[in-house]
Amino acid sequence: MPNFTLKFKPTQRDTDILTILWDAKIPMTASKIAAASPDLTINTTQAVLRKLLKNDLIHVADIVYSGTVLSRSYLPSISAEEYAIAQLTLDYQKFENKVSKSSVFAAFLELESDSEKRSQEIESLEKMLEDYKKDNKKP
Repeated sequence: MPNFTLKFKPTQRDTDILTILWDAKIPMTASKIAAASPDLTINTTQAVLRKLLKNDLIHVADIVYSGTVLSRSYLPSISAEEYAIAQLTLDYQKFENKVSKSSVFAAFLELESDSEKRSQEIESLEKMLEDYKKDNKKP
């Protein structure tokens, strides 16, 4: 299971740029990232890239030519799944005194409309819980 902790609350722009990088699956320069979305400017993109780099969510993959200028190209340092889990965990921590973990799991299971998939998720959770029980019994 992914175990990455976010050091800050990501903005929608942070997530937008990470999504562009995840979808591309290849290193991208700031100018290519900005060009991938009409909502992004090069200045915003560069500011967000600096923030993501500082927080280890992306890394410099290579130094490449962008036209006649050398530019850094970036790749995400974490997967979309790790990011989503870290963000959910961060959000949950705000409410953990008000909401039980079991009610959160139940709410997620109820989101699944396909009964076959829901059954598979329940089986997966049961196995995970059994593994946790075994690990907790070890001295």
